[in-house]
Amino acid sequence: MRLRTATLATAAVFVAGLSLTACNSGDDDAKAKDSSSPSATASSTSTAGSTGSATGGTSTGKAGGAKASATAAGKGTGSGGGAVGACTTKTTTVQFIASASHASESEPAAATVKVTNTSGSTCTLVGASTLTAKDDQGKAAPIETDNSAAGTDAVDIAAGASASAEVLYTDLNFEGSQSAREVCAVQASKVEIALPKDVARTVKVTKTNGSAGIFNVCTKDVKFGSFHS
Repeated sequence: MRLRTATLATAAVFVAGLSLTACNSGDDDAKAKDSSSPSATASSTSTAGSTGSATGGTSTGKAGGAKASATAAGKGTGSGGGAVGACTTKTTTVQFIASASHASESEPAAATVKVTNTSGSTCTLVGASTLTAKDDQGKAAPIETDNSAAGTDAVDIAAGASASAEVLYTDLNFEGSQSAREVCAVQASKVEIALPKDVARTVKVTKTNGSAGIFNVCTKDVKFGSFHS
C-alpha cells in the first residue's frame, strides 16, 4: 500500500513538472508568434518603406533637377541658333555714297557706308572697320581712318538686310577763293573699305541716285561712325 502511494505521488510530481514545462513552452511560443505576427511585420515593413521612400525621393529629386537644368541649358543654347558668322567680302556687298549736300563752316558733309548681307543667314560686324581714300591723281597723301572711336559693338545683319555708318568730312575749302572752294586735296572716285577681320575691298563712290560720284575731302578730319542696322 505504501509502495503504491509513493508511486502515485512520484507520478503526480512528474505530471506536474510536465505541465509546468508545457506552460513555459506555450508562453515562449506565444511570444515568438507575437513577434512574427502580421501587425509586427507590417510595422517593420512600413518603417523600412518610409525610410527607403524618403531616401529615394531626395536622391531622385536632385538627379532629376540636375538633369532638368542640363536639359534646359541645352535647349537655351540650341534656341540661340549657335554662333553667327562674320560679315566678309564673301557674304556682303558694300556701297560708299557721297554726301548729297556740301559741308558748311558749322556742319560737315555726311557720306554713307552701307553693308548689305547677300548670304542666306545672319552675319555680324564686330570690331573696327577701316576706310582709305586715295586721290585719283596721286597728288596728296591718302586719307585713312577707322570707326574704333565711335564704338565697335556687335551688329547683326539679317539675310538680305543692311547696316549703315556715316562718314563725316569737309568737302569745301573755306580758306581758298570762292571759285576754288570745291577743289580739295583728295578727290577719290573709289575708296578701300575693310570690314572687321576681313580684307580690304575697292568700292566705287556713288551719288545718292546711284550714278558715279566723287569723295571730295579737303581736310584730314574724317570721322567714321559706328554701324547701325
